[in-house]
Amino acid sequence: MDQIQAMRLFARVVEAGTFTRAADSLQLPKGTVTKHVQALEARLRVKLLNRTTRRVTVTADGAAYYDRVVRLLADFDDMEASLSQARAAPRGRLRVDVGTSMARLLIIPRLAEFQARYPDIQIDLGVSDRTVDLIGDNVDCVIRGGELSEQSLVARRIGNLEFVTVAAPGYLAQYGTPQHPLDLENGHLNVIYFSPVSMRRYPLEFHRGGEVLEIGSPAQLAVNEANAYVAAIVAGRGVGQITTFQAQSHLDSGELVQLLPDWTQPLLPVYVVYPPNRHLSAKVRAFVDWAAELFVQNPHLQRSAA
Repeated sequence: MDQIQAMRLFARVVEAGTFTRAADSLQLPKGTVTKHVQALEARLRVKLLNRTTRRVTVTADGAAYYDRVVRLLADFDDMEASLSQARAAPRGRLRVDVGTSMARLLIIPRLAEFQARYPDIQIDLGVSDRTVDLIGDNVDCVIRGGELSEQSLVARRIGNLEFVTVAAPGYLAQYGTPQHPLDLENGHLNVIYFSPVSMRRYPLEFHRGGEVLEIGSPAQLAVNEANAYVAAIVAGRGVGQITTFQAQSHLDSGELVQLLPDWTQPLLPVYVVYPPNRHLSAKVRAFVDWAAELFVQNPHLQRSAA
């Protein structure tokens, strides 16, 4: 039995939660994964996993073993990377997931630079506003906005997003220009965002001094994808709030007009996130550092609180 391979398969089963998902993520037959884990248990003479028809849970011995295995595999990968000079020329397939507007406006337009710098890295770029499960979906890293709830993940803060309230000139010609957030509750239409996962509807939010207002209605349109949300506002469907990063080209062209500049919205932190057992991967490190460079270069992605 290849003990290192068996440990990798065991760790993947723990992270994925089932043998089937672990096997699919590794593109191996389920029987192969099962056989290696069983052989590992036989070698150690302990039960590492409790198996049910639907899910695998870790025994107390298995949890302690998993913690040691993750550190050992990370050290092993780092040693191999150093000896093979993989840091200088990282290679392999890298699966990244980013939000739709970030993919369209930042990552894809500059991706050729990354691929020219690291020609031996093949990227699978997932684009979605849904929050992916890094462990279960076998994703190497994501760029994610908002505060993080998964304490087990490693996160590097690479920027902040500032929001502005905007509307199309055609909309303002028809409905008038609001002078106060409360004006949006009477005689106006608001475009709001709703989560593609939780279905939660996010009202327009306004801050000035210690005053906080939330305007959720009247909202005839709610959108769950960032590019479509911007398109709806540009098309004159109502007043909305988008980041300066999304808005700037539309403001410059006159397609959108900024409203209520004295009222602000909370900054949205942006992180690049990756699983803890991959923190030493040369290909992940290469992408994380490159993404951080992109954010530093764009002033709309480096807003700070006044």
